[in-house]
Amino acid sequence: MPLTVILLSLCQALLVSGNILLIAVSPLVGAALAPSASLATMPVASQWLGLMCATVPASLIMGKLGRKRGFVLGNLVGLLGTGVAMAALTLGRFPLFLLATFLIGVGIGFGQLYRFAALEAAEARHRERALGLVMGGGLLAAFAGPWLARFSRELSDIPFLASFAGLATLYVLALGLLLVTRLPPAFSEAPTGEQRPLGEILRQPAFLVAVVSAMVGYAVMNLAMTATPLAMSHAGHGFDHVAMTIQWHVVAMFAPSFFTGPLIARLGARRVIVVGCLLLAASTLAAQFSLSVAGFNVALVLLGLGWNFTFLPATGLVGQAWRPAEKARVQAANEFLVFGAVAVSALAAGPLVSTLGWAALNAWLLPVSLLPIALLAWQRYR
Repeated sequence: MPLTVILLSLCQALLVSGNILLIAVSPLVGAALAPSASLATMPVASQWLGLMCATVPASLIMGKLGRKRGFVLGNLVGLLGTGVAMAALTLGRFPLFLLATFLIGVGIGFGQLYRFAALEAAEARHRERALGLVMGGGLLAAFAGPWLARFSRELSDIPFLASFAGLATLYVLALGLLLVTRLPPAFSEAPTGEQRPLGEILRQPAFLVAVVSAMVGYAVMNLAMTATPLAMSHAGHGFDHVAMTIQWHVVAMFAPSFFTGPLIARLGARRVIVVGCLLLAASTLAAQFSLSVAGFNVALVLLGLGWNFTFLPATGLVGQAWRPAEKARVQAANEFLVFGAVAVSALAAGPLVSTLGWAALNAWLLPVSLLPIALLAWQRYR
């Protein structure tokens, strides 16, 4: 693997560490500051909304200025967001905290493109391994993120203020790594040649399977994961148990990445996506049986595995849908659709878990988890 891919993997680890910290603390900050319990997950939804709004500009900016400048810009926006979050906690202002998580989400939106940068930096024969290595950087985050959330929670008189100071430190470290990373131009192929209408590109079978699988895998995972801190709190579990459950969930999300690439190469992206959908369905079924810590752990581990086996093959599959001149537009469209669905899922998590409860929420997610399989069956029938 080129050194660039290894450094991108470390950047991904720092990015995901910050994401895990946010997942663990943002719903609890929201519950403390929001005027209504149903708005407790609004900060998470605001974060994903910022991510969604950044997807199209991030791809186009990197197409013009290069990956390195784009990633640096994203980290600077994320740093600004952490400063606003600390001000919001100090003043006790919920709207200001929503602005903070929106800005942090914008920064994360730029960082989501680390995986495409790794594909471009590696030789064609090593691209699946490069993708797996970069996504596998999240395995380090599975331990660093929850530890940072637990360690920083009570370091200041204002709960969670130090958590966002820690998040700012992660972004500073990522900036340092990016400054020494040699990144190729955004797209090594010259962006010339015929460009098809975007509608024609989006109707391709490979793109449809890729985007639907990524939307379902990420949205189902995010909705259940965002609801987990609130559901565990309602079930009487403490913050340390919440952080531990999130930790093992994230281990399950990223640990398989080291062999998902070879598995895709051997079985094909579509078969791996089917396995991922079945794992998501198994997670929703496991959530029906127990509100114990062990019950949450089993459901969240299956959820993480299902995300990995839907999202990673979808990332590789979408690369089959573009010509060189179309790459920026197709990446932007893919990211916008996927993270738009994720933003909606985060917005819905709080009201759904408050009104339906943990088991009923997961029951509704069962048919959604099987949508990519239905699409693949329809395509084969056609």
